[in-house]
Amino acid sequence: MFNPKYKLTNSIVQMLTAIAESKAVIERAKIMPQQELKLRRRALIRMTHSSTAIEGNRLNANQVEALLAQKKIDAPQRDIYEVQNYLKALKYAEKIVKTGQPITEKVLLNIHKLVTNRTLLQEQCGHYRKTRVFVVRQRSGFPDEIVYTGPVANKVPELCKNLLRWIAGNERKEINPVIVAGIVHQEIAAIHPFADGNGRTARALATLMLYKLGYDFRRLFALEDYYNSDRQAYYKAINIGENYEERRVDFTPWLEYFVKGFKEEIDNVRSAVATLSGRKINKNIKSQVFLSKDQMEILDLLGQIGKITVKDIAERIKCSKRTAQLHLVKLKKLGMIKQVGKGPASAYVTG
Repeated sequence: MFNPKYKLTNSIVQMLTAIAESKAVIERAKIMPQQELKLRRRALIRMTHSSTAIEGNRLNANQVEALLAQKKIDAPQRDIYEVQNYLKALKYAEKIVKTGQPITEKVLLNIHKLVTNRTLLQEQCGHYRKTRVFVVRQRSGFPDEIVYTGPVANKVPELCKNLLRWIAGNERKEINPVIVAGIVHQEIAAIHPFADGNGRTARALATLMLYKLGYDFRRLFALEDYYNSDRQAYYKAINIGENYEERRVDFTPWLEYFVKGFKEEIDNVRSAVATLSGRKINKNIKSQVFLSKDQMEILDLLGQIGKITVKDIAERIKCSKRTAQLHLVKLKKLGMIKQVGKGPASAYVTG
């Protein structure tokens, strides 16, 4: 049975309290949907860019943004696949939350399958490793150094199931979601369940846990940025020793790092949201959300490609052209979009 040991130090408690206060501020803030969607896309881009960059991906944030908009870029194919894969994994996480699915072994394996599609042998995508795994540090002019040895392969399925049972139990307990996400992140990294893609899987699963437990902060945060800003500090913090069986069982040092990073990121989100909500943007704003899911989707599409038509909308949200036009009428009245051109050549851009 997985039973993580950790202490809620004074600094951890203080940071968790500050995070909870920021959560309330961010959730109450009234900002325009276009601005919220822009911040959300930016967070998605930052999450994807940083999480893949940690593993050596060479694409920059602008290239990641282009791939999100389904544009072609000139870059190594593997790097493109890794970014596309992580974007799909994060979208899958959102779907799990929306449909209310529990975090099961199937979800864990699906995340890994999405993260490693076309970059790992097909028989290894979404499947536990069959051999022993070693984390190796390359040293110029010297033999590679083994810095960590994971558990033997035949123990991996049960270790993951124990972790997932603990996750299921904590969906109903009073353990702070940030603590749960931090523990899940480090334990997946420690088990190293897969031949490759363990770090990306651990980070995506931690994000899913936060979303699932109500700590999504309107999906405006990107904790991966904190890891990527100082990779050596990240590696040092997540390090649990040289061998899984002889690992450091106290999660406290890692949680100090994890919670600190999360607080810093949420502080940034709070500042951005406060700046936007403090402006006199539109007198029609009466509540945080006043658009339908489809209308938010239309604005999201517009933000990605810059100009849309009725046909684009009908295809994106799978509705009739008449319904698409009704959505556009409302968005025009609110001043969120404007029409350019007339008749069959008409299109819509940001208002």
